[in-house]
Amino acid sequence: METIISQQSTGARVDREPADDLVIRGRAFVGGAFVDAAVGIRGERIGAVLADPGAEVHAGTEIRLRPDEVLIPGIVDTHVHINEPGRTEWEGFDHATRAAAAGGVTTVIDMPLNSNPPTLSVDALDLKRHAAATQTYTQLGFWGGVDATNLGGLEELWRAGVFGFKCFLSPSGVDEYGSLSYAGLERAMREIAGFGGLLIIHAEDPGELAAVRRPIGRTYRSFADSRPAVSEARAVERVMDLVRETGCRTHILHVSSARSVRAIARAKEERLPVSAETCPHYLTLDCDHIPDGDTSYKCCPPIRDVHEQDALWQGLADGTLDIVVTDHSPTTAAMKSGTLATAWGGVSSLQVGFRAVLTQARRRGFGLADVLGWMSVNTSRFAGLEDRGGIEVGKRADLAVIAPDASFVVDAARLESRNPISAFDGMTVNGVIRRTLVGGAEPHADAGNLIVRPWRAVSTS
Repeated sequence: METIISQQSTGARVDREPADDLVIRGRAFVGGAFVDAAVGIRGERIGAVLADPGAEVHAGTEIRLRPDEVLIPGIVDTHVHINEPGRTEWEGFDHATRAAAAGGVTTVIDMPLNSNPPTLSVDALDLKRHAAATQTYTQLGFWGGVDATNLGGLEELWRAGVFGFKCFLSPSGVDEYGSLSYAGLERAMREIAGFGGLLIIHAEDPGELAAVRRPIGRTYRSFADSRPAVSEARAVERVMDLVRETGCRTHILHVSSARSVRAIARAKEERLPVSAETCPHYLTLDCDHIPDGDTSYKCCPPIRDVHEQDALWQGLADGTLDIVVTDHSPTTAAMKSGTLATAWGGVSSLQVGFRAVLTQARRRGFGLADVLGWMSVNTSRFAGLEDRGGIEVGKRADLAVIAPDASFVVDAARLESRNPISAFDGMTVNGVIRRTLVGGAEPHADAGNLIVRPWRAVSTS
């Protein structure tokens, strides 16, 4: 094997063998910067990264990027509800992973609900794997769940390869998946800390939610007021107290409010083992500009106002919030119909979330490199998937070609999701995905894309 060190690159050592399967020439995101490069792909891995796009690389196939295109590491989305088995009519592995690949997402980690049965046992995990085995177009892993029914038996599920355990402090929205009291949460945290696992939490305080007596009308603001920011923040604050007591590695899901950001920042100042995420809909939409009665925007926690949104962007800028993930939660038109009080709460965004964030990020002075940090580099690290999230020798060739300055109008009816419902319908966004590669090849369903958690998962904190 010939080793090449390029002085024009980031200084990293670059390996090259005589015969790559594919070489891609053009602008590429390498070492945190955009450089002209030749990227050689051998099998499912990156075999060469050369700072000269015209460098001699022997390959069976060559792709030359257009001047407006950039090669990027694929997006890693660690918060996706696919709903199969049991509620496949809501989405399913085929539709979800096709949508992901169309949006430049190459790795998806599926939530333990709203499939039925939920992933609360190894048997349920096996059912998911069987259902997904021949209809998955991206890399796919699974979260496990924890509620009162499986406390005391979590390590077996961990050893079966789930990436961690999701819990709710308030009702989950489906009858077969319960929530945990704070006493139950402490028990779960002690159990998970005992084997070095990861707990991920939907943090809304049930007492605060029950105390709200505000009617939900047609305005989205009325729905947001029915689940106020204090309910999330109080839950986050109590979770941090328990992290301090138990030492459990803990991640806060879908942060929507400034007070929650401040609580997480204080915990990080104490060097507690915590991380946190937010989502495209919180970063790009606000409750005062949502059409009255439009249930496609309904989600929990709700989309809040621009002041809360500003705090989320600041939290990303200073590192308090580690990652951006979609919380893609689709359902049928029937479930999403009705009123803001009665419709299913979930935003469908897997195919367009990355580009929606990119569009708003550029308006706020951030760039594609920042977004890739939040949605590929950091999400890979958060999941312990150190073999992706970058373009460097040895990493998986999970890649996308994007034209970041090209724009398109989102048309829900043309998305790959099973049900044509999207809060981003009609929005003009930047970033046209021209090509997606999973393991160096066009996405296909029989590629053996199911993955398990690496034994050494690494927190972003």
